[in-house]
Amino acid sequence: MPDGVAVEVVYALPEAQYVERLSLPAGATVADALDAVRGRPPFDTLALEQMPAGIFGDRVERGRCLQPGDRVEVYRELIIDPREARRRRAAQGRDGA
Repeated sequence: MPDGVAVEVVYALPEAQYVERLSLPAGATVADALDAVRGRPPFDTLALEQMPAGIFGDRVERGRCLQPGDRVEVYRELIIDPREARRRRAAQGRDGA
């Protein structure tokens, strides 16, 4: 796409991953990508404006300009902090480390 940017917007649940492929105008931002998926399931049920987002695992600001091939990830709230989960497994002798 010569005058635009092709990206993916991703939302993952423990049982499923949702991927929307988008073609956005050059100069599009993370916020633009989130706006583009706002009406599509399952994004239509999410409070996207309140959820953190990232690109390839790194949290980014909504104003960050997108590059071709970027994977915009919508992060959900953690049920338990991973460090706390590890401590609990270790206390039960199931850490696996």
